Amino acid sequence: MPTHVLAEADGDERGALLAFLEAQRGGLRRAVLGLSDEEASRRPTAGELSLAGLVKHAAETEQGWVERARQVPRSVARDETTWHLSFQLEEGQTLAGMLAHWDEVARGTEEFVRSVPSLNDTFPLPEAPWFPPGGEQSMRWLMLHLIEETARHAGHADIIRETLDGKTAFELVAEEREQGAG
Repeated sequence: MPTHVLAEADGDERGALLAFLEAQRGGLRRAVLGLSDEEASRRPTAGELSLAGLVKHAAETEQGWVERARQVPRSVARDETTWHLSFQLEEGQTLAGMLAHWDEVARGTEEFVRSVPSLNDTFPLPEAPWFPPGGEQSMRWLMLHLIEETARHAGHADIIRETLDGKTAFELVAEEREQGAG
C-alpha cells in the first residue's frame, strides 16, 4: 500500500485499528478516482468484479458486520439468490452515492467501535456452515476482519484499475494529493 498509517496515540488500540481500516478504505476509494459510473462498472478481467461493485460490496459488508456486532437487524439482507447484487450498482444507484453511503457506514463503524466498553466484548456469529455452532467473536476480531476484507478488495481494485487505464496505486495517491492541494 503506497500510504503510511500514522502511529496511534499511546495505548489507543481502537484508534490504531480504525486508522488501518480507513487506510484500506482509502485504497479502494482511490481506485475509482476520476471514473464515471460506466467506467467504474466495467469488468475488464476474466472475473465478474468491477470497481463500483467492490465499493458497494465493501460498504454493505462493513455495515452488515457492524450491525451483526450491534445485534440489530441487517439493513441489507443477502442470500444466495441476491448475493451477486452486492457486487453491482442497481437501477438508481451511482458510484458517488455508494461512496457517500460508505462514508456514513464508516462514521457509524467508528462511533460503534469507540462506544463499546471493551474490544474483548463479544457478539454471536450467525448460523452458517463456515462458523462454529454457537460461535462468538470479539470486537477486536470484528475490526481485524473488516481490515482484512477491505484490504483484500482494495487489492482487487488495484488490479482492475490498472487493467482499465494503466493507473497504479502510486499514481492515484499522487493524483489524490494534487486534488487535495488544489
